[in-house]
Amino acid sequence: MKIILATQNQGKLRELQDLLADETIEVLSLNDIEDWEDVEENGETFAENAALKAREAVKKTGLIALADDSGLEVDALNGAPGVYSARFAGEPKNDERNNDKLLQLLEIVPEDKRQARFRCALVVATPAGEEYLTEGTVEGQILTERRGSAGFGYDPLFFVPEYARTMAELTLAEKNKLSHRAQAFRQAIPILQGLKRQS
Repeated sequence: MKIILATQNQGKLRELQDLLADETIEVLSLNDIEDWEDVEENGETFAENAALKAREAVKKTGLIALADDSGLEVDALNGAPGVYSARFAGEPKNDERNNDKLLQLLEIVPEDKRQARFRCALVVATPAGEEYLTEGTVEGQILTERRGSAGFGYDPLFFVPEYARTMAELTLAEKNKLSHRAQAFRQAIPILQGLKRQS
């Protein structure tokens, strides 16, 4: 069975391919589609944005499609940056400026009020119009300065208490084990297995 993951991110593609290694499911990406135009992610939630991308990928390819949307939610900012995580500091998107803006907004927020989470919504969409949603979250808190050089986005500021390190200080294997996206991907595997049996 062939499926498409609606991303051009090779890291995400490898992550899903690794999880499906024993499943005889071939995973394509948007790099395999000619004339792909980015979908405007104008949903109000991660799930809405993931569904928009998944539906477009099904329409373009006729294959079962997976798409995810994820970001950071900070309690002291009423859940911001949320769906605007990638472009928090404006266009063009820039990790450093996003982190600077986050630190600035939390400048006077005490350590015990800096709870946050990474959240991922993943939608599996089929040519028959069925849609399945899986989600993953990682709880943590925002530090007052960056730590670690691995990872990307808000990873250097996101402290994971159970590992006593930031996301940017974890190994790739550790991060892939606990990440919000890995959780959502793992929950999607039985859905894909079921769809494969039906095909």
